[in-house]
Amino acid sequence: MAHAYTPGLRVTELAALRKERILPLKGEVVVTEGDLVRAEQVVARTELPGNVHSLNVANLLSVLPDEVPSKMVKGPGESVERDEIIAKSATLFGLFKSNVKSPITGSIESVSEVTGQVLLREPPIPVEVDAYVDGLVVEVRPEEGVIVETHGSLIQGIFGIGGETFGVVEMAVDRPDQDLDAASITAEHEGKILVGGSLVTSAALEKAVSCGVRGVVAGGIDDATIKEFLGYDIGVAITGTEEKGVTVVVTEGFGRIPMADATFKLLQSRVGMKASINGATQIRAGVIRPEVVVPLEGKKAEGGPAASVVAGGLAPGTRVRIIREPHFGELGDVQELPAPLSKLASEAMVRVLTVKLQENGELHTLPRANVEIIES
Repeated sequence: MAHAYTPGLRVTELAALRKERILPLKGEVVVTEGDLVRAEQVVARTELPGNVHSLNVANLLSVLPDEVPSKMVKGPGESVERDEIIAKSATLFGLFKSNVKSPITGSIESVSEVTGQVLLREPPIPVEVDAYVDGLVVEVRPEEGVIVETHGSLIQGIFGIGGETFGVVEMAVDRPDQDLDAASITAEHEGKILVGGSLVTSAALEKAVSCGVRGVVAGGIDDATIKEFLGYDIGVAITGTEEKGVTVVVTEGFGRIPMADATFKLLQSRVGMKASINGATQIRAGVIRPEVVVPLEGKKAEGGPAASVVAGGLAPGTRVRIIREPHFGELGDVQELPAPLSKLASEAMVRVLTVKLQENGELHTLPRANVEIIES
């Protein structure tokens, strides 16, 4: 067996990346193919229908349902203001009058003479989709959105919180094994993407929000920190919709884990550059990894564009990272992929590989499930 499936994690200095920027429903695309766009630039917009409110006008006016249309002051399609009278009736020669006021500002959707119900709809909700990254519009999908291509550095993480944002990369620590605490964050970091080292604390996240930091990238995070910061357990669903004021990308895992040297040095080399960051994470089918993208103006990666989430096959020479103890976090190159099953100390029979560590050249035989591909 020459190849085996294993999770892929991408950390690369220069790659061609394509990002789909699609509306939730049909609307208007406001850029054209070939346009150069900035991350914050709107590329498509639409309007979501407003919420619907139901009023039983027949009951409120004490009339029969088929009488409701004749009692309406405003008809279907007409706009109304909150507390504006939309229906009224009079009894006993006009001595007793009843009115129905609109509970919202919006428009009348429909009037039913069967049920006596009047449906009102709130104003439409505008939705805009930005480019997310600085790049080139390479494809336009009419009424749907665009595909933006950029060339730059890509760092995928293990876990993230919060949605898309962008800012200038700034180092908050000097070493990859240094914690990111509240003392490391100041008002001068407003609008920045802060890079930490080993562990980001709950106090640091709260300080980041108060200082207007756009994003935080760190090696590790505690489960208790996530719960304290969000106010609830994250569970196993997709993340990325949290609105806490800062986006977090964890590159290594849970606990106090130093950021990989290669990742730290790459981010260090991008200080002062604009980065796009997204904490969306999904660990089930259709894996979504959090990411940091740093477009490099004037540089172009060789070959075609690559997907933002990559998984591939193991082969001799493949660069991997060990994701379990005792060599957790170390990088190496695959030397051999023995075909027969091997017995572990636990007596489990699994497929293994031989890895040559980059740091000291030592050879280690590990279960294939204990590594992930580092694509660069």
